[in-house]
Amino acid sequence: MRLVLKEIRLKQGLSVPALSHMSDVPIRTIQDLEKRGDCKVSTLYKLAKALNVTLDELCISEPRE
Repeated sequence: MRLVLKEIRLKQGLSVPALSHMSDVPIRTIQDLEKRGDCKVSTLYKLAKALNVTLDELCISEPRE
């Protein structure tokens, strides 16, 4: 699974602080997510809701080898 948070955030013209304010997720958490991509489902839900996307749109499944 690959998190496409940064791509969606940039496409919507949002800064990390703006998304943090909208989602009630700390700035540092968003920065860490964009680098590492791992987090709690509850955090993903808050971000998806703030970005007006589904969890499926936020997380792209990687093909199995």
